[in-house]
Amino acid sequence: MDSRPWYLGALGELRVAAQLTKLGPDWTVLYSVPVGGRGSDVDHVLLGPAGVFTINTKFHEDARIWVASKRLLVNGQKTDYLCNSRYEAQRVSHRVTAAAGVQIDAHPTIVLVGPRSITIRERPTDVAVLRDTELVRWLNRLPTTLDNEARGRITAAVTRRESWDGGHGRAPEVDEAASADLRRKVTLAHRVRVAWATATLLGILTIAGTFAINAYSTLLG
Repeated sequence: MDSRPWYLGALGELRVAAQLTKLGPDWTVLYSVPVGGRGSDVDHVLLGPAGVFTINTKFHEDARIWVASKRLLVNGQKTDYLCNSRYEAQRVSHRVTAAAGVQIDAHPTIVLVGPRSITIRERPTDVAVLRDTELVRWLNRLPTTLDNEARGRITAAVTRRESWDGGHGRAPEVDEAASADLRRKVTLAHRVRVAWATATLLGILTIAGTFAINAYSTLLG
């Protein structure tokens, strides 16, 4: 079992979660929001003066990112990040609209953690692509589209479990409790990685020892 992809994904979410703690009290942050019956979720859903945003976190340490209106490449390799982010936002828009009783269009946002460079050839018109360190400043500079009354009504709707899965599963996790749970998951994933690395090293040492013994026996005769 390779825990590295899961570990890096969780680490990226944790770094973005740390950035989101800098948002003011006008913002509500939901973590690991369920959007289907197969265990799929959105990394973060944000609700604030500027509207509703879905956050798709991607950890790519030291990578070169290239962005155009319909493509996002990581070290020259095509990804489906733009398509997936649009789909996530559509699902969240549908559920929030149904729960709040007012039309809500969630804004898809891809947050990149750790890249060496980001080259924007052409900005997508409907998906924001940002570094994690840019996220909070960008959100705070957006124009206000929801007043206090609307935010209160929508917040009450999106924090109900039945708004996301009909009440048959877990509710979205809110703010610090979810951040603490994510930290525990990252710690667990790190321990799994260490355990696998240790087992691999022991295996290599065992093979090397066996080879040395056989070679020595051959030399002796």
